Amino acid sequence: MDKNQYRQITGIIVGCGNRGQNYAQYARHFPERFRLIAVADPRPVVREKLQKLYSLEDKYVYNDWRRLADPNVERLADCAVISLPDKEHYEAATQLAKKGYHILLEKPMATKPEHCKEIVEVCKSNNVFLAVCHVLRYLPIVKKIKELIDNNTIGKLISIQHIEPVGFWHFAHSFVRGNWHNENDSCFSLLAKCCHDLDLIQYWMQPRQCTNISSFGKLMHFTRENKPKGASDRCLTCSVESTCPYSAKKIYLEKPNRGWPVAVVVPDIEEHESWDDIKVKVKNALETGPYGKCVYGDCNNDVVDQQVVILNFDDGATATMQMVAFTEQICQRTARIFGSHGELTWTGEDTLVHYDFLTQKRKLYDETDLSIAGIMSGHGGADFFAMDSFVRAVSLNKPELIGTGPQDSLNSHLIAFAAETARKENRVCNMSEFL
Repeated sequence: MDKNQYRQITGIIVGCGNRGQNYAQYARHFPERFRLIAVADPRPVVREKLQKLYSLEDKYVYNDWRRLADPNVERLADCAVISLPDKEHYEAATQLAKKGYHILLEKPMATKPEHCKEIVEVCKSNNVFLAVCHVLRYLPIVKKIKELIDNNTIGKLISIQHIEPVGFWHFAHSFVRGNWHNENDSCFSLLAKCCHDLDLIQYWMQPRQCTNISSFGKLMHFTRENKPKGASDRCLTCSVESTCPYSAKKIYLEKPNRGWPVAVVVPDIEEHESWDDIKVKVKNALETGPYGKCVYGDCNNDVVDQQVVILNFDDGATATMQMVAFTEQICQRTARIFGSHGELTWTGEDTLVHYDFLTQKRKLYDETDLSIAGIMSGHGGADFFAMDSFVRAVSLNKPELIGTGPQDSLNSHLIAFAAETARKENRVCNMSEFL
């Protein structure tokens, strides 16, 4: 993109955890496109880190995002990146939209369907853009799959099979010990982890509309009933730790690591130069904090660790989406798309294979983009593509540049709410109940 084609835009970031800091990196890589004006986060160490990195004035470093939404405080920037805890998305998005900020909103939009709908309405009525971070849609390989479907490369689209392999230790970190372990504190795991995936299915299926949904799943393994005999309530004092793959000692201490997930356990990790110093901090955190607890019944976790969703579309096409914790791969999604005249297979990398039924030959498509190597690497580069599209949209005043518009994002969230209702109530849900 020619830098002369658009103006630099300004932004604020509210919620400066792993996701917020990742989006902030765009300002470091492309200062001529995006300038970070202010940040809001309750943790002093995080505020200090970002203030130093982005040379922020003291008056623009906040401990509470609500000060930015105060009617008596002027709007500071063009846009707001919202990456707060899930429960706070609704209030922040609606209040900051009313202030005139264009909104880049981390998924999930909100934890209630009515709040998701209201966010869309508030952004619309205040004439601000809304981009929900369904970042996978922006991947070149995902767009190629859509192109091949729409070009009838595989004939009539019949069915999609999609799997989200969360990863055994990633699930333990995020959904047993971590921020998304309890539905009341955050939201159900399908919404937190897989609204990405449901959005991909919806995207590939368009213009077809989902009509009916069923779903099954439960919390199978991370329960007190499965706690090994003799196990302690914390890994560092556990006599059977060496036989447990979910040991906090194995996840956070065995290999030197300054990034995720260790940086979640020790937020000020960058202030420590040596791994030995970091290990001391990690051990202290594991002795007293949530990330050192036994995964078997000591974390107050209640979200499911495996779930399957079955979707029916208005022309008879079908799709399945499976989320499972117990995998070697960490979020390396796979998909098989079945058509009347061919099949597409994607294994989560930048390549896919087309098998043609008529010629019985395979063709490899490679959408690797080396130009973004090392830039905002989250989600295989998708974080960069999503942020870049949002910046261009705001700069050029072209909402059509946003890959996931408000209605698409709302629809995929409503599919997630319908699926969870179907699971909990053991029934087939009609989407008309949720629209």
